[in-house]
Formats: sequence, C-alpha cells, structure tokens
Amino acid sequence: MIQNLASGVRAFTSNAFLVTGETTALVDAGANFDVVARIEAQVDELDRVYLTHTHPDHVKNLPAIREAFDVETWGYDPENEYVDNAIADGETVQIGDDDYVALHTPGHKPDHLCLYAREAGICFAGDLVFENGGFGRTDLEGGDRETLIRSIDALLDTLDDDLAALHVGHGPSITERPIDDVELAARAARM
Repeated sequence: MIQNLASGVRAFTSNAFLVTGETTALVDAGANFDVVARIEAQVDELDRVYLTHTHPDHVKNLPAIREAFDVETWGYDPENEYVDNAIADGETVQIGDDDYVALHTPGHKPDHLCLYAREAGICFAGDLVFENGGFGRTDLEGGDRETLIRSIDALLDTLDDDLAALHVGHGPSITERPIDDVELAARAARM
C-alpha cells in the first residue's frame, strides 16, 4: 500500500510516500510537518528511506525520522549528508512488495532519481515530471534544462504504456493514463 503522508499539509513540503509490504519504506521525507507522528500512526517501524533527490523540501524531516526509527537512507549521491547508502543508476531496490529500478534522471538536481517497478506499474518520479505535463525547475543550483529534457526522454523510453501510477514530488499522484502526462512534460520542457 502507498500513502502520501504529506497529504493535507499546508506547509512547504514535498510529498512523502509511505510504502508498506515486505519492507516498509518512505520515499522522500518531506519538510515542515510532523512526519514522525504520521508514520507512527500507520506502522511501528520503518526499514528504509529512499530519496528522489536532496533538495531541502524533500529531506528536512530526515533528522527526526532517523532519530525516531534508527533508519538509514538510500539515494544517488553518497557524498551528501542525507544519503547513507548509494543507489546506482540501474540498480534494483525493494520498496514494499515490489522491485524498483533506480533511474538516474538529473536536470532538476544532479542527484535526482526516479524509481520504477515495471511489474507493479508504479513510478516515483520525484520532481522530474508532474501532473498535466509539469516538469521540475531548472533555475536552482545544479539545474539544467537540456539535461532535464534528456532525463524525461529516458524515463519515457523506460516506462511501459500501461503505467498505472505516477507518484510525483508535489501535487497529486497520477493514476489515469500517467504516461500521457510524461509525454506532455517531454513536449512542454522543449518550449
């Protein structure tokens, strides 16, 4: 089961997805709300935290999560203070009951990852793409529009047409033809 623990929060935060199953994991930690209480309301322990990238709105809650659950984090850049364990491009990790392939998708931030479970038809897209063809900012440090376009294209080439759910870093998850939103983002980013 996948739940967005940041749902209804009225503060600047990313989405923070709690995924339960064989392993209990959090995808992105969010910021500026008591995520620990929201996790504790759902589960007794947390096995791992996966980071799509390390912008403050995705990691600010990590210190409290680490303290409460004695949990390690996985992300692309092991040199970053928020990443305990590196995930390489193309590496497979288990989140909940499914195996996800990590896709290095820079452009919004150099350490950006998308996590895709082909069999389950689920992708965590971080801030690469959003609903209705939105895409990640490239005006922040480390952002680059051409790199972002290549990353969106690479994600599009990887995803199956029958993708069932695209969980994004901000805004609602996309569950109706999410591949269409990724295609639209690829076109919109070129404008």
